[in-house]
Amino acid sequence: MTVIKLTNSKTRKKEVFEPIDPNNVRMYVCGPTVYDRAHIGNARPVIVFDVLYRLLRHVYGKDHVTYVRNFTDVDDKINKKAKATGRSIKEITDETMQWYLDDMRAVGALDPDKMPRATEFIGAMITMIEGLVESGHAYVAEGHVLFSVESYKDYGKLSGRSIDDMIAGARVEIAPYKRNPMDFVLWKPSSDDLPGWDSPWGRGRPGWHIECSAMSYELLGETFDIHGGGNDLMFPHHENEIAQSCCAHPQGGFARYWLHNEMLQVEGKKMSKSLGNFFTVRDLLDQGVDGYVIRFVFLSTHYRKPMDWTEKKRQEAEKTLVKIAAFLARDPLTKPWVLTSGLNQPPDEFVDALSNDLNTSLALTLVVKYLKEERERDLIGALGLLGFERGELIERFSSFSSSAVNYEDGRSSRTRVFGENPVLAKMDLSALTENLANLRATAMETKDFSEVDALKTALLDAGVEVRMSKTGVELEPGPNFDASKLEGLL
Repeated sequence: MTVIKLTNSKTRKKEVFEPIDPNNVRMYVCGPTVYDRAHIGNARPVIVFDVLYRLLRHVYGKDHVTYVRNFTDVDDKINKKAKATGRSIKEITDETMQWYLDDMRAVGALDPDKMPRATEFIGAMITMIEGLVESGHAYVAEGHVLFSVESYKDYGKLSGRSIDDMIAGARVEIAPYKRNPMDFVLWKPSSDDLPGWDSPWGRGRPGWHIECSAMSYELLGETFDIHGGGNDLMFPHHENEIAQSCCAHPQGGFARYWLHNEMLQVEGKKMSKSLGNFFTVRDLLDQGVDGYVIRFVFLSTHYRKPMDWTEKKRQEAEKTLVKIAAFLARDPLTKPWVLTSGLNQPPDEFVDALSNDLNTSLALTLVVKYLKEERERDLIGALGLLGFERGELIERFSSFSSSAVNYEDGRSSRTRVFGENPVLAKMDLSALTENLANLRATAMETKDFSEVDALKTALLDAGVEVRMSKTGVELEPGPNFDASKLEGLL
């Protein structure tokens, strides 16, 4: 059987992965707090652990892997948004959860086997907290229940910090009812205008950290194989999860392997709203960046290295995917095996690359190699394991042509050729692209977007797909394109 090696954050070593039960491989990954759209940094752990999920299913079988990723749907950020908008919490969380699922599916991620909502497990959280209080690992103070970090001797082992170091370097709430500044909230009181549940300590709601401990225990048991997330969660969230879980279930070991992906930057800088380089997955999708392009760019960097999203990488990824789609679209009916996914297995060298601590960068190098050597079956198998399905890839990219027009200084366009349609193929939208780009540049200075909106409306009415982003303007004929409606615009 394939040997999988993973870098365990807890031991800081690359270790051979040995599941507790090969017939029941279990993985938990921390999911989103659902109050707004997922930014592109949120997509990185989704893509990373989706590849790991696919690898585990390939090695152990689809029916022998359980992947859990939660939704945090009780949180002060959600409460704040509900108060500001006048909408109900359920309406906000339901909508945001669906946004998240739609966006992650667009980047090729499979849905996990289980996607629990925190509010579905309040009873389990209360039970776990009661046990921690009874065993002396937690205490009640002024309506709050707090975990005592000094009661767990291994606290800080995951992040490699001492309690004194953590106090000095962390922004912690120094509340008068805390015995130690690092003690963290398991339960807190709720006022009448906030969500709350009855408990032995009064009406209240759970702290953030207890949620994942309770859900993972209920769905995966007191000991499971893999726990993952971004490295920004290592402290305090994952550190606190370990402490409360190991104290609540001292016979168990909680997670045996911890995996953390590095953070994402944009054009070499930390993503920040103040820098103007903050954008969501939906922003990219609406600007015409295909979800597979996002996936390809992310996988080109090893998950334990910082990821830098750049326009150059986007263009290179799109160009490669166009070439792959064109190659895979050739005469499929003459090769019935192409359409039968079970016959197209990834080569051993490819599986070995992914099995070596998810070396997706090497895996993509092999994909390009199979393309150059026209090894179609190997290419299809390799792409499938990475999450690029053949039919979907052809549908998304086979209609692209090379970039026809390129305006610098933020004014750029690319066109598509829709199959063999000569009208669409010959339609030159470069003049309109340049006009819209100029109007947009002026509007950015004057803050008057009326002319931009008017031209955009006319283009949409003519069946032209319009995409505007920080990198420029893109126009392309859509399936309902009507050239006659452009006569007055050209």
